[in-house]
Amino acid sequence: MVGSSHEALHRIFQKDPALLTRALQQVLGIAFPTPYEFAGMNVDLTEIEPVERRVDTPLRAETDEGSYLLVVESQGQPDERKRGSWPYYLSYLYEKYRCEPVLIVVTQSSATARWAAQPIHLGVRGTPSLTVRPFVLGPDNVPVIATEREARQDPTLAVLSAMTHGRGRQAPAILESLAAALRTIDRDSAAVLVQFVDSCLANDQVRQMWRDLMTAMQYFWRHPLAEEVREEGREEGREEGRVKDRAEMILRILEWRGIAVPDDVRARVEACTDFDRLAVWSERAIHASGAADVFDAGE
Repeated sequence: MVGSSHEALHRIFQKDPALLTRALQQVLGIAFPTPYEFAGMNVDLTEIEPVERRVDTPLRAETDEGSYLLVVESQGQPDERKRGSWPYYLSYLYEKYRCEPVLIVVTQSSATARWAAQPIHLGVRGTPSLTVRPFVLGPDNVPVIATEREARQDPTLAVLSAMTHGRGRQAPAILESLAAALRTIDRDSAAVLVQFVDSCLANDQVRQMWRDLMTAMQYFWRHPLAEEVREEGREEGREEGRVKDRAEMILRILEWRGIAVPDDVRARVEACTDFDRLAVWSERAIHASGAADVFDAGE
């Protein structure tokens, strides 16, 4: 199970290696050849001498132009040690596999992205013997996918967008669009992607919104990540607690989406004691254009 934003930001490419190629081509505008096959590689670059070095996610991409080794590094903040280890990674991989290595850094921080994008020059100043130019994916170039149509076209790119931009005023639109896109893929894959996003949402309110959306869609509760929340629910120990939580979730979703909730709608939601009916209402709240749309005309 993914336990941190650091893991999620590079393991998303293990889940969908082709996303990395699309990011290079579409986001960074690099004329990278389209691979016809991917293979995972050993993350351990340790040599016989006891100096441990590990990359986050290495992938081998087979293309019509030859083999490439894609080295994905998740970076939370600037770390000057990487300006020594990154050239080592690329040189070691090239020497061992005789394939062209490509370094891609993924970050949620604009400041870290600017730092990581700086070329690494080793040697005489002005005439270096070795120059490393990392490709960087971050908030300034990963697209903001905030419409359902865009999210459905490329759900995993929408996941990367949510992981990168899942904070601030755009978060509700991004997460709602992604929630809709996850309906279009198989549930097991969706459950994994749900956790990637959850691990990257640092803002507690935004994370709660994401969990509310996923609960309404019955994805979140099928994933091991939900065990912690289920345990909390067992400690509550009462059915009325589940009903109250679901009612509050409906109202939160509407409010986060910027939909005004009239007193009569609020009163009706809070008065409902039928958990199954509340589950239906919570799913409608995701797409409702008005607060009253959570109710069916026949109810």
